[in-house]
Amino acid sequence: MPTNEELLATCEQAAVAGAQELLKWRGRFSTREKGVRDLVTDADLASQNAIRAVIEAKFAQHGFLGEEDPDPQQLQKPYCWVVDPLDGTTNYVHDFPCFAVSVAVAKEGRIVAGVVLDPLRNECFRAAAGLGSQLNGQSIATSTTTEVEKSLVAVSFPPDVQSDSPDLQAFLQVASCCQAVRRTGSAALNLAYVACGRLDAHWAHFIHPWDSAAGELLVREAGGITTASRGGDFCLERGDYAVAATAELHATLMPLINS
Repeated sequence: MPTNEELLATCEQAAVAGAQELLKWRGRFSTREKGVRDLVTDADLASQNAIRAVIEAKFAQHGFLGEEDPDPQQLQKPYCWVVDPLDGTTNYVHDFPCFAVSVAVAKEGRIVAGVVLDPLRNECFRAAAGLGSQLNGQSIATSTTTEVEKSLVAVSFPPDVQSDSPDLQAFLQVASCCQAVRRTGSAALNLAYVACGRLDAHWAHFIHPWDSAAGELLVREAGGITTASRGGDFCLERGDYAVAATAELHATLMPLINS
């Protein structure tokens, strides 16, 4: 049975392999739509293949759930790797510098190690259950913000966002109360930024497991509050979350995003 430290080391090695592919493919990839306003590129596929090769070389019997090879049944295995080879594909296609690789591993359905790697800023956010969160080897913690009026908050919209989307409605509520709201296009980086104090909170009423797996652990291990977006425990398979730097901020934010 691997230790959390061993799993974390493999997360980082795999994320680096994926990030190298993203950098190599910049400016020379082809793009197609896999859904409404939902893109995939050669770089996504090359990154996932590189990540999977690293993982399978060490843990061939483990499950694997990747954005470009989605099989939710893999989460039922004792260990399952949950991978987004390119979080922020639309940003990547437009050369907008906000994208990342996210690699995490779940043990019996609960994330125990994860990495979010920003290849352009050369920032590696890493966490393992019980061991805290780090940015490039230095311990990080969430902000101490308790008041929504002083908070910088981020939201993630689904690719096919509609006018009646709960996230869009929540955006209108939150924007009038907090200091500012951001939509970066990368849920993994939003979560990493909450973990290190750049953002004070982030929510999504709908999100895929590979977008949130590593980041939710980063926030939790950095001292933040994580729940499902409508309350209750965060569940990797459920596809929603609300995270905040402090319990006070989280308690104030929840009625706003569910009004």
